[in-house]
Amino acid sequence: MKLHFLLFVALIGLNACQKSEPNDTANIEPFKLLVTSETGIDFENKVEDQENFNVLTYRNYYNGGGVAIGDVNNDGMKDIYFTANMSDNKLYLNKGKGEKTTLQFEDITNKAGVKGKKSWCTGVTMADVNADGFLDIYVCYSGGVLKDNKENELFINNGTTKGGVPTFTEKAKEYGLNDAGSTTHASFFDYDLDGDLDCYVLNDSYKSPDKIALTGREKFDEKAEGGDRLYRNDDGKFVNVTQQEGIFSSDIGFGLGISVGDVNGDLYPDIYISNDFWERDYLYINQGNGHGSSPRFKEMLPEKMAYTSLSSMGSDMADINNDGHLDIFSTDMLPPDNQRLKAATKFDDYYLADYRFRNGYHNQMFQNCLQVNNGNGTFQETAFFSGVAATDWSWGALAFDMNLDGQKDLFVSNGVYNDITDSDFVDFIADPSEVKKIVEEKGKYDFRDFVKFLPHNKRKNYAFINQGKLHFENLTSSLNLDQEGYSNGSAYGDLDNDGDFDLVVNNVNMPAFIYQNNAVEEKKNAFVKFKLSGSEKNKFGIGSTVLLYQKGNVQMAQSMSSRGFESSVDSDIIFGLGNNTAIDSVRIIWTDLKTQVLKNVKSNATLTLDYKNAKDIYNPQSIKSQVVFSEISNQIIADATHVENKYVDFDSDRLMPHVLSAEGPKIIEGDVNKDGKNDFILLGAKDGTDKLFLNNGSKFIESKQASFMAQNLSDHISGALFDADTDGDLDFIVGCGGNEYKLGIAGFTTIYYENNGKGEFTKQDSKAPMIKGQISCIKPCDYDNDGDLDLFAGGKAVPGGYGLNPRSFMLQNDGKGHFTDVTNEFTGPIGMVTDAVWADINADKLPDLIVVGEWMPITVFVNESGEFVKPLIIPNSEGWWNTIKMSDIDNDGDMDFMLGNWGQNIKLKASLEKPLNLYVYDFDQNKRPEVVMEWFTQEDSKPYPFASKADLTAQMPALKKTSLKYQEFAQKQVKDLFDNKLLEKAIQKRVVNFSSSVLLNQKGDLVLESLQDEAQMSPIFAIETGDFDKDGITDYFVGGNFYRLKPEMGRHDSFNGGYFKGIGKGKFVYKSSVNSGIGVKGEVRDAIWLDKKLIIARNDASVLIFQ
Repeated sequence: MKLHFLLFVALIGLNACQKSEPNDTANIEPFKLLVTSETGIDFENKVEDQENFNVLTYRNYYNGGGVAIGDVNNDGMKDIYFTANMSDNKLYLNKGKGEKTTLQFEDITNKAGVKGKKSWCTGVTMADVNADGFLDIYVCYSGGVLKDNKENELFINNGTTKGGVPTFTEKAKEYGLNDAGSTTHASFFDYDLDGDLDCYVLNDSYKSPDKIALTGREKFDEKAEGGDRLYRNDDGKFVNVTQQEGIFSSDIGFGLGISVGDVNGDLYPDIYISNDFWERDYLYINQGNGHGSSPRFKEMLPEKMAYTSLSSMGSDMADINNDGHLDIFSTDMLPPDNQRLKAATKFDDYYLADYRFRNGYHNQMFQNCLQVNNGNGTFQETAFFSGVAATDWSWGALAFDMNLDGQKDLFVSNGVYNDITDSDFVDFIADPSEVKKIVEEKGKYDFRDFVKFLPHNKRKNYAFINQGKLHFENLTSSLNLDQEGYSNGSAYGDLDNDGDFDLVVNNVNMPAFIYQNNAVEEKKNAFVKFKLSGSEKNKFGIGSTVLLYQKGNVQMAQSMSSRGFESSVDSDIIFGLGNNTAIDSVRIIWTDLKTQVLKNVKSNATLTLDYKNAKDIYNPQSIKSQVVFSEISNQIIADATHVENKYVDFDSDRLMPHVLSAEGPKIIEGDVNKDGKNDFILLGAKDGTDKLFLNNGSKFIESKQASFMAQNLSDHISGALFDADTDGDLDFIVGCGGNEYKLGIAGFTTIYYENNGKGEFTKQDSKAPMIKGQISCIKPCDYDNDGDLDLFAGGKAVPGGYGLNPRSFMLQNDGKGHFTDVTNEFTGPIGMVTDAVWADINADKLPDLIVVGEWMPITVFVNESGEFVKPLIIPNSEGWWNTIKMSDIDNDGDMDFMLGNWGQNIKLKASLEKPLNLYVYDFDQNKRPEVVMEWFTQEDSKPYPFASKADLTAQMPALKKTSLKYQEFAQKQVKDLFDNKLLEKAIQKRVVNFSSSVLLNQKGDLVLESLQDEAQMSPIFAIETGDFDKDGITDYFVGGNFYRLKPEMGRHDSFNGGYFKGIGKGKFVYKSSVNSGIGVKGEVRDAIWLDKKLIIARNDASVLIFQ
């Protein structure tokens, strides 16, 4: 039978051309940028470097100011307050549209008395601090100014005059809120649920980050000018309770963002703090009323998140995927384009990142992070999968429904006026001779001689529209939000009371952006808007939760004002309804758990939810789903732990993307003692041992045989239990690996153990197949149909030569356990093989071989009477494949194949149009090959080298001559760095597909389809299938994660394993760890389904067993 190979193509149906009806909304701009002449808003945050106070003396000089939106005179219109760093803050009163078509504002700053001090103002928050029904304004101060001038200000609203203009009196000291720290922002919320608003003050350390030792994270050493503060509201007086409530407060905190909300579903507000530089972010979990004598807040970020942003900036909390749980989005400074990546971005080296982790700074990645709530207060990070990881020098992060389709979208403000991260400038200013030369030429030091070399980084902001299922699309330009600027604080509010949120952005050295949202005017989607009329001490209902139900779907929002960066948003809640105007019900849960349910709620309307109407008490009963699995590891197995040896591949090769020395462990399954119960062997790393666990029916007991007690000379990364000598018992063969030594050493020789029939093994060097190399898989099969088992051994890599094609082996058995190398009759080098499987694909009763690998297409060797023809390639399937599992997924009687790839939550992206390319050659003629990866960034149409200038020139010093400056290097493609003749000689490989997939066998036709999105969140190294829930339908489990990558590659550490329930006809439904009972932290490398138990092996960790 001839095989046909089909690559699955998703067809997009296109509507036939029809004559369109007249549409009066066709020319409406989604967001209209209003100009000063229309609005009357002339605010501009002007910042100029001064002789003794400038960007060279104060690192936050261009962090910019904030925005607050709220109705300060209770006329029903939202007003705007801007903060300025070096000039007066401004309050603009919203006058509505009047006779004009655009919004009109009046500058009432002086009338209201809220211009503030002319010191360095940062964040701003509007809140009804004294519970009189009028919004007050809390203004934050920082900068290199005198201590008394850094005290924050609280402008208490006195109510309005006859002209409707409110007046304010500054009373921060009277209320106890005149904090003198270097404050970035503040948030008012009721943390102890006693009815009134408390205050968290977010401070940035006044010290230089490079002057604080990386060790010694003494967070409780509270300082007057540094460290965050928590103030409890005691009858209108705010009392500092920072230490007693468990809040970190020290010089080490570089706070830039604060988000508050209930992340674990207990209805107590939790706190997320974004910290700049190398201090990790904080996640304070509110312990509620059950904390006893312990602090109310427990900092638990390392337990809840696998990693965070590195230079965390602004943040926001919102239910991104409409599952009823709050997710968290934080911003960082990762550029989306090659120019900025190469010219202004430096990543930590591997050792520094590891050092910080070991000293308590947790894992921090240089990227935006989208932390998706798992439903139990733990999080999975998905920013690269979601397409929101890279937005350059980003500040504000706001999550709100821009287009009223029922999904929360993301807005990111972006840009910096003078870019102090520019690598050429950093090298210039760090060179004493250059500095001395300029000073001597002028005869004195003048800061302007240095600042003038700083490039301006005017950037577009970003608007990511939520497409559902954690997919976002960058639609900044089509929404008319693509104006370039130096944007910092931003806030949303319904300025024109039409039912959608408008957007206000504070810029440095240019006018503020005022965007009028026309989502309602476009008449595509419906909305419903809620105003909250709260309790006596919390009249705006801050902290309350509103749930909206439609056809089994839920939207959730919590009323919290402080969001994004240095800013405060409209406290009203707007839900987009899409084109579904029917609302089943709405529930409001006030902070004291009083609740009300509304039915027959009208769409396209504004409703007031009044605390007085809430008569019931909400009982948040936890609904415990019937989980499929429970962990029983400690009950049935002991001392089943893999210990990885500590070798760093990057010491010898700076250009490889990830290590090759962390492949294990694999689990080798079989009935070694012929008692009818399958046992297993856990392979060990270098300097460790392999371990045999015998199955006695209730437990797995380690068999401590002499053969398994000797230390491994190398990593043992593959193996097989099979009857090599046809004597009726299972013998054991081990494949070796690692990247630490040259290929010639004994540690790379395959090891053979002979079974005496009782499960006792003896090492037999004379019978060991002559295989040397890094062997990723050993697959027995009687491919020549002579009654004995032959072997395929896949070569993973050439030690010390990433990207080179190693030798794989086909070994023919003579029936007595002696193997002959027949590889040359079979094939030449295949590639960097990671796994293989034997299967009769074409129903001719002969086993065929499917091979997968890194930088390889899926390759099929068809067996024709014991001989293999030219390999057949699945078109456009080149990937970083890790594993292949055979199973009849669609229950049609033939075998299908599930394949683990690196997934889509990865910095590298690849497609047919934009492949990831690899060149392997001795470019510098030093008798050692170099690897050069070439990729397309998020925003470039041409491919560029992935490696940094530092890494490329360190590996190949001759390249220093080609690009003296970073800006020069940023322009160069691979073809510009290397002679074309050398590139032609290089081994060239590519990747076009990173998705973990299923290869469906449809009567000999192989159809490649991607697995569900939930299986794309991590590199997948383990796949196991079985009827886990006993319903007669095949289910599957996938496990993965990978830590040891170059820091610029990120870290794959937030996937807790995936259980997919089969529902028939090859369809599966993902069950979260909360619903399945499977929660697997760590680097999963293998999994088997044995005696109705799921056994999972993890690198450098213990085996887990679920029943």
